[in-house]
Amino acid sequence: MSVNRTILTLDEFTIQQLRDVPNATGELSRLLRDIGLAAKRVNVEVNKAGLVDILGDAGTVNVQGEEVKKLDIYANDQLIRVLKHGISCAGIASEELDDFVAFDDEISNKSKYVCLFDPLDGSANIDVNVSIGTIFCVYKRVTPIGTPVAMEDFLQPGHQQVAAGYVIYGSSTMLVYATRRGVNGFTLDPSIGEWTLSHPDIKCPETGRIYSVNHGNFFEYNEGVKKYITACQKKDKSNGGPYTQRYIGSMVADVHRNLIKGGIFTYPGTTSKPAGKLRLLYECNPFAFIVEVAGGKATDGTKRILDLQPTGLHQRTPFFVGSRLMMEELETYMLIS
Repeated sequence: MSVNRTILTLDEFTIQQLRDVPNATGELSRLLRDIGLAAKRVNVEVNKAGLVDILGDAGTVNVQGEEVKKLDIYANDQLIRVLKHGISCAGIASEELDDFVAFDDEISNKSKYVCLFDPLDGSANIDVNVSIGTIFCVYKRVTPIGTPVAMEDFLQPGHQQVAAGYVIYGSSTMLVYATRRGVNGFTLDPSIGEWTLSHPDIKCPETGRIYSVNHGNFFEYNEGVKKYITACQKKDKSNGGPYTQRYIGSMVADVHRNLIKGGIFTYPGTTSKPAGKLRLLYECNPFAFIVEVAGGKATDGTKRILDLQPTGLHQRTPFFVGSRLMMEELETYMLIS
């Protein structure tokens, strides 16, 4: 049987990238492969969730005040376990935990990187078999190598990210990750258990015809957002419309679709929740980094997401991300009070 050498696995791809970067140590590549390993384990449980007692609520509430699903706990544990047992991560912060975790041992303290993640985004959809995902990002620590990591390692602005990515568990399972060199997507081949390069050098189309928003909150949005949504519905074909509204309620799935096809994802603040629902560190910064590297834009409505200075691990922010021209159109409406 002949082997198709034009198809690269994640390991082969990261090794190839290493050869093109002078003085690279391989530490970031090992960290990304560790995340890929944890995602494979989560994928197994996601795909058999209907067959075992892993669906539904765990009976606890996380720091966000949200009901924790059993798969949330499993995914969180797998990511922590793999990263802690590796040699490329000095500590983690998770949406599911109140505080960061320092891997305070001799090997981990010598690591250059910290990782932040949402172990299972969209977990409210688990019980109805809708796509869910894992979101992660990586920063180079600012505290001295050889010491335990501290809070300042995690409260860095998004433009300091060295890598970010997500895994989407859907009709196929994909891992998409970005470094400043580009965005690449890998599909899990279940026959060999390997991530294979399927979407090289992803570019976000400059425009699209999809807008993603929770219409149920329409009357709680500010006037600018309401006028933009109305404009999306009223556009005629001469100016690219009308746009198609697509909203899954799983951020990974919504942003993934728009990244590939072109579109805009919006999660504005509301009168009852002015800061919105999404977490800056675990959701917004990673996706802002990915989409910007791919050629799109991301803001909180007025400021670039990646320039925001975090003040807390679980800080929330309004979030708008997508194709560059659609984002520029949105920005004209955000000037309306």
